[in-house]
Amino acid sequence: MHSKLILRNLRAVGTAVRCFQSSCASSSTQLNLETQNDSRNSSAPVFPVDFTSKLQVTTERDVAKIPIYQVLGSDGRLTDSDQRIDVDEETTVKMYEAMMRQNILDGILYQAQRQGRISFYMTSFGEEGVAVGSASALESTDLVYGQYREAGVLMWRGFTLSDFINQCYSNDEDLGRGRQMPVHYGSRKLNFITLSSPLATQVPQAVGSAYAFKLAKNGRCVIAYFGEGAASEGDTHAAFNFAATLQCPVILFCRNNGYAISTPSREQYRGDAIAGRAVGYGLAAVRVDGNDIFAVRNATKYARDYCMSNNIGVVIEAMTYRVGHHSTSDDSSAYRSKEEVEDWDKSYNPITRLRLFMEHSNWWNEEKEKLLAKQIKADVLKAVAEAEKKLKPEISELFTDVYYEMPDHLMEQSAYLADHLKKYGEHYPLDNYKK
Repeated sequence: MHSKLILRNLRAVGTAVRCFQSSCASSSTQLNLETQNDSRNSSAPVFPVDFTSKLQVTTERDVAKIPIYQVLGSDGRLTDSDQRIDVDEETTVKMYEAMMRQNILDGILYQAQRQGRISFYMTSFGEEGVAVGSASALESTDLVYGQYREAGVLMWRGFTLSDFINQCYSNDEDLGRGRQMPVHYGSRKLNFITLSSPLATQVPQAVGSAYAFKLAKNGRCVIAYFGEGAASEGDTHAAFNFAATLQCPVILFCRNNGYAISTPSREQYRGDAIAGRAVGYGLAAVRVDGNDIFAVRNATKYARDYCMSNNIGVVIEAMTYRVGHHSTSDDSSAYRSKEEVEDWDKSYNPITRLRLFMEHSNWWNEEKEKLLAKQIKADVLKAVAEAEKKLKPEISELFTDVYYEMPDHLMEQSAYLADHLKKYGEHYPLDNYKK
């Protein structure tokens, strides 16, 4: 049933002839897109519409809005009695535990930054359902390009608490060898590309990877996550166009959490938000309730099947809300009220919604809730304590993993740094680094 509902919401530009309005011109004036597309040797321009003698200006009011697909209401009950949940108790509990783990990890590492233990942090409060729901619908071989609120995706794939915490502490067991600022995770083993700070760079990169996978015919899909703020970057628009014209099996997943740092979405765009842009580029689109983990899972699973079967990119816009500050460098009270945040967190929290569903299904109770929260907190604190004891990587690691063979200019820089530390080492905390 849910596939039919998603299909109803999925908008795509096909190869059939389309009209500007219902009263089209006669068939003799029609340009058939299918015929034009099949003419491989022709470079003539193609107009995928009919001609009309009536002048018509189309505005956003003339185009139907893409609806928000939802399975669970905020009360944890199905919004349509005809729907069914294609997830068993074990998987549902696993998804709930993953959201709780991400939430508690965020809380402790946020406080660690406030105490000066790590330099920076970004939470995913309120957006846990987006990450875990979408991750649960992907294949382990699918390639993920994240932004900076996709810790739940990595966690679902097997990134451990120690992996997250070691990265934030930049110690010797950090996979990135301490070269990246906190929350810039990555794992080659888990097919998760290391995060990059500049907005939207990952979107065209993901499309390029999808195009390569298409040529290789390896059956792998690519997904790129980005926020609605990053959707305003030129890279995102270029990526949308590449995905459409090259017909790439890629999911372009937008987390619309209402704010691009301090800029509310109402000041970022007009029209039908992000999903509404997809059709104009020739992509498919679906809009989903990002706080409904089942809806996110269903939409992502359907989108993956759709783009792999049709060689067409799919844009998913998950409507959610950023409960936390943008980062530890931000104070969101400067641009939104405390009441707004509390209302969203109380009324639409994805963790609460799934817990209510499990309680209605007799899969969960207060005792299990307390035990889970206690265990996760203990696990996180243990991993933090262990991470703090570990040394930083050798300083020479600063120059490794850039080139297969270190070029002369890096060798010169490495020698200069070694000489500098030999002369002035007492001014640096060298005891914190491996020798």
